[in-house]
Amino acid sequence: MPKSKVRKKARQKTLPKGKPVALCHDMAVYENFERCAPRLFEIIYKAQQTAPAAPRKLYFSVQGHRNSEDGYDHDAWEMLKHFLPERVLPYLTELSTPLYTIRNPRRQDNLVPQALHLGYPDGEEKSFWYDIDSLPLRIRETEENSRKTPPSKQSIMDYLGIDEECLICWGSPVERAHVVPTSLGGSMDVRNFALLCVDHHRQAPDIADAEAFWAWVDYAELRDSGSKWQKAPDELKRWVEASGGRVEPVDRSDQAFQAAVEFELRHLYRWSDEDFAKVSWAFLEEYHHVLDRATGRHFGVERKVATHAWAYHVAMLRLSRS
Repeated sequence: MPKSKVRKKARQKTLPKGKPVALCHDMAVYENFERCAPRLFEIIYKAQQTAPAAPRKLYFSVQGHRNSEDGYDHDAWEMLKHFLPERVLPYLTELSTPLYTIRNPRRQDNLVPQALHLGYPDGEEKSFWYDIDSLPLRIRETEENSRKTPPSKQSIMDYLGIDEECLICWGSPVERAHVVPTSLGGSMDVRNFALLCVDHHRQAPDIADAEAFWAWVDYAELRDSGSKWQKAPDELKRWVEASGGRVEPVDRSDQAFQAAVEFELRHLYRWSDEDFAKVSWAFLEEYHHVLDRATGRHFGVERKVATHAWAYHVAMLRLSRS
């Protein structure tokens, strides 16, 4: 047998068997690197469980995450440049992104880890997490911006890569929502805006931490996922329900303020009963310090659940460091 045919046959043996599986993930503007990376492994792990050893191709796209020069920001660039080709491709047959399409030169690894745990080199935590010690302004756009007026809705839509719809529930009409309020130092840069419906705009936190704002949008998008399907055809609703999704919104209008804060602390910040048991006068002092230093008010709303839940959480972190 000619050598070329032997090599071809050997290559064929290394390819995964079964019907190919197409996987898609859009790195939403509210997903930073820390939220996006574990979700990719969840998708690949689920595909392996559903179709063991089948060839997998991942289509990866990016929503927003642009810098001032219209390139990719740090989170998206880290994902595209390093994490996808170095950490994700080994578990795929092929990877397609806005910058490249590459095939795995080796055999697809089907020993997919069930969960991904991220760690950072010593001394680099503050570049990824909010500095709870000094309670500073933390924005995504790091370049100087001198814009004095808000960008148009169309500019925000173009940046986000969406139509005129709420990022959370897909409803309309929408309003321009500051990620970090101007009263706390937020800019008029297009990257400091989200499009939210009236209800979700009035729920969004007014805080100095842009990443925590986007984490809240991510949480609310999952929390209120049933709202997205209100105008969908019945056939699509049935498919969503059959897939384990919810097609009806949850009415929380009668929920008391403190109960709503507790719900958010448990589901967004993962507080346990032990965390709630730590609440003390010292904790309340820290909580009010955070409220005064790093939160604001919007629409004249004195008590916004999302703002106070964030302040509670940061206060707990500060107390645990003392």
